[in-house]
Amino acid sequence: MIIISQNLINYGIPIPDNAVFRVNLAWVSSLEKLEEILEKNKENRIFLDVPKNRLKPPHNRYSIDDLLPVIKKYGNITYFAISNVNSPEDLLSINEKIPKNITIVPKIESPQGVKNIKQITEKLNNEKIVMLDHDDLYTEILKNKENPESFSSYIQELSDFCKENDVILLRTIGVMFADSETRISEYVK
Repeated sequence: MIIISQNLINYGIPIPDNAVFRVNLAWVSSLEKLEEILEKNKENRIFLDVPKNRLKPPHNRYSIDDLLPVIKKYGNITYFAISNVNSPEDLLSINEKIPKNITIVPKIESPQGVKNIKQITEKLNNEKIVMLDHDDLYTEILKNKENPESFSSYIQELSDFCKENDVILLRTIGVMFADSETRISEYVK
């Protein structure tokens, strides 16, 4: 699975046919803006990424209830990622509210999330997919005053679990940098 960020379209780069279009709501300033993005990308499968308990900017926040009308309107929303999933309890209300045809993707961003991966994936209803945020995992290790060398062990533990249990593990491969980025307000609210 290849997931392409919404920021790619800001530079006129076409989305490959086999790619899933990721809309990270941290970077979407309003529900109206979200609908504009979804309207322009009706032909693509959508990976809607919802920041929950996000500490770094930007801080756009949307509740599941805010998003439900949009989710129901756009049938091409195929995946629904939720940040900072540390335990199966973090998925309970989401599982109840998100339509069953949408695959929920927990984002693993902490040692606790890695340690609870079996219980977390047991709560997934559809395709078993998790997303790893390397940067946030490392930051949490430091915040918890753990040995930074444990970072590799956590990634290996998560990777091994996913491989052994037919769980798709999504990981970041590179990023995009540009000298034309001028949006300050998207970073700091």
